[in-house]
Amino acid sequence: FSSSAKFDSGSGWPSFYQVYGSNGRDDSQTNVTRTEDNSLDSMRIEISCKQCGAHLGHVFEDGPKPTGLRYCVNSASLSFKKSE
Repeated sequence: FSSSAKFDSGSGWPSFYQVYGSNGRDDSQTNVTRTEDNSLDSMRIEISCKQCGAHLGHVFEDGPKPTGLRYCVNSASLSFKKSE
């Protein structure tokens, strides 16, 4: 995730409107996978690391423009790197 796609969702979770390296709503060529999560009596979409399978958070369809997506990411899964 890039800090340029970060926004304040009011949820308390770090929130982003797109995955780093994605083309808008299409994150299929990134390091993130999506899986249905029907736990806690609700249907959500879990996001996980494509390389190791670690849980990263969830994605919802109520985010801001330009994608309309809200990726709520567990802060422990974020690693900050200086941009090149």
